Amino acid sequence: MKVLKNELIYLATALMFFTRIPVPFKIPYSSDIMNKSQKYFAWVGLVVGFINAVIFYLGSLLFNLEIGIVLMMISSVLLTGAFHEDGFTDMCDSFGGGYGKEKILTIMKDSRVGAYGTIGIILLFALKFYSIQALGTIDLLKTSCIIILAHTSSRFISGTMIYTHEYVTDIDVSKSKPLANKPLNGKALLVSFIGVLIAFTLIPDWRLIIAFALAYVGKIYLGWYFKKHIGGYTGDCLGSVQQICEVLFYLGTIIVWKFI
Repeated sequence: MKVLKNELIYLATALMFFTRIPVPFKIPYSSDIMNKSQKYFAWVGLVVGFINAVIFYLGSLLFNLEIGIVLMMISSVLLTGAFHEDGFTDMCDSFGGGYGKEKILTIMKDSRVGAYGTIGIILLFALKFYSIQALGTIDLLKTSCIIILAHTSSRFISGTMIYTHEYVTDIDVSKSKPLANKPLNGKALLVSFIGVLIAFTLIPDWRLIIAFALAYVGKIYLGWYFKKHIGGYTGDCLGSVQQICEVLFYLGTIIVWKFI
């Protein structure tokens, strides 16, 4: 019973940290709990992806495909508080406008959004919109399942950065965001991957493994890029990986549905 209670605390912690979904009970907090909650990163993607998929599907039926996509994107921002999108804009500004580790990390801590961040997020949203639009014209219901799978897979892939790369300490520790940055054992990683497997059961298409692989290749490249310039990753880097890998999953799905 205690084990189940602890797991619920870890899941609730992940939901509270990465979304604005209210948790109907008070939970304790510690750095240890925060780190152990990482096993449920993909499960958060399941929840967010499911809500987004329902809004996308209903919006497309009630209005049209394009309005359904916009409503879904709005719901995603409201559900997460633009948590990952904020990380993406910070990443664009810092790596676009900074040179050297210290300068990059300094810009990354700036709450203001600059030209690189603005241009980057506009292009990201445009690519996400047109990718989902292309999928939706093929099959609306399957696309809804792809949305769930993309959210789940991208959060799992982003979480693997904790296992494969080193966390870079913020320059101004007093402003640093709480972050699960210590890798757990393989069992915890398996728990996270089970969330991905659950999403895959919604649309049993082996070709989507290729889309998943493409998204993971994107993570490998970003990991290499981050390590080259700052020696590892930050919380904003993880948010960027999630956003980029989500779009790569959509693009990968378009490729495999079109050519395989």
